[in-house]
Amino acid sequence: QVQLVESGGGLVQAGGSLRLSCAASGRTFSTYVMGWFRQAPGKEREFVAGIGWAGVNRDHADSVKGRFTISRDNARNTVYLQMNSLKPEDTALYYCTAASRGNSWYRPDYWGQGTQVTVSS
Repeated sequence: QVQLVESGGGLVQAGGSLRLSCAASGRTFSTYVMGWFRQAPGKEREFVAGIGWAGVNRDHADSVKGRFTISRDNARNTVYLQMNSLKPEDTALYYCTAASRGNSWYRPDYWGQGTQVTVSS
């Protein structure tokens, strides 16, 4: 089992940047496929980005492609989401996720508690 703790959220103006971090517990972090989801008020939770255990395979939602980048540091048990050119529609609660190796980042097994990102216009 893995526990996930997000940080780095906050209030930023449109066009600004934030970097979210997610620290994972346990000694098997490198075996997990990691990801980020988000949920805006009144909307369904949606996939944002995913990254394979080695950090080579990645995917980003079309809505964030070219602006957000997911990465991971297995030595630090941490996954990141660099968010640039933020828009008001990026405002949401952002969740870090983990899927057991062999499973999909679209269907994670574990979720963090979330970190709030608010983008003002």
